[in-house]
Amino acid sequence: MSSTNESSISEFLLLGLSRQPQQQQHLFLLFLTMYLATVLGNLLIILAIGTESRLHTPMYFFLSNLSFVDVCFSSTIVPKVLAIYILGSQIISFSGCLTQLYFLCVFADMDNFLLALMAYDRFVAICHPLHYRTKITHQLCALLVVGSWIIANLNCLLHILLMAPLSFCGNNMIPHFFCDATPLLKLSCSDTHLNELMIHTEGAVIMVTPFVCILISYMHITCAVLRFSSLRGGWKAFSTCGSHLAAVCLFYGTIIAEYFSSSSSHSAGRDIVGAIMYTVVTPMLNPFIYSLRNRDMKGALRKVLTMRFPSRQ
Repeated sequence: MSSTNESSISEFLLLGLSRQPQQQQHLFLLFLTMYLATVLGNLLIILAIGTESRLHTPMYFFLSNLSFVDVCFSSTIVPKVLAIYILGSQIISFSGCLTQLYFLCVFADMDNFLLALMAYDRFVAICHPLHYRTKITHQLCALLVVGSWIIANLNCLLHILLMAPLSFCGNNMIPHFFCDATPLLKLSCSDTHLNELMIHTEGAVIMVTPFVCILISYMHITCAVLRFSSLRGGWKAFSTCGSHLAAVCLFYGTIIAEYFSSSSSHSAGRDIVGAIMYTVVTPMLNPFIYSLRNRDMKGALRKVLTMRFPSRQ
């Protein structure tokens, strides 16, 4: 499928996963199982929050949006991987590659923003409990989520518009199981300095700023908890952040290990494992993280799972 240097490539080959038949069968079952668990778990979270009136609060509003984004995030990658195993073709078109990259960028940014919004919600709830209802209104929550979608789309559109005019010639093999920006830029025979500059500046600001906001929020939360007169009361207040902290550590931990560790320590296998962690495993685990330690969520999920529909006469 490789072209000569004089011709422009219109298709790529995704070579990130094993091509051995026995391993492909195991990988197909693994990805299918994780994808079904992701979709089912996150849809149950959305359904439970939507049907339980006690969960119509800002915290659960952000959580339902996070579950929706996680389903979309996983759906951008896994169906293509499953199709590769079913059809036996690793080809993806240039336009299809850019489309996948665009939505990956949008949903990754949204995960980032929503985790920051949830941290802000916990900060106000613990540090300013008397003003929580006046500060965190439903209108503000909706505005913050809509604003996050706008910023995420504009950010990703910028990177796609910069990448679309690039020429690709010679090698068309992407050593990954999805279209990521860095492998694509390495295959381009055009000048990619502007693309790399925007990724390392504007793109880094978009990713790092919410993380810094999360750190600042938890610094204030920790200080507030330490000032509690009752140790039990402080621990109870901080325990409401446990699920969010676990999700933050899982999301940012895998991204930092994947993109910010030294390039000399990278190997193709390690990069792929890291990518699977933050694109497939993290969206799958979030519903378990937010439901196992939350009594209200467990009660709402139990109601949804035991719901009986009236039989037709």
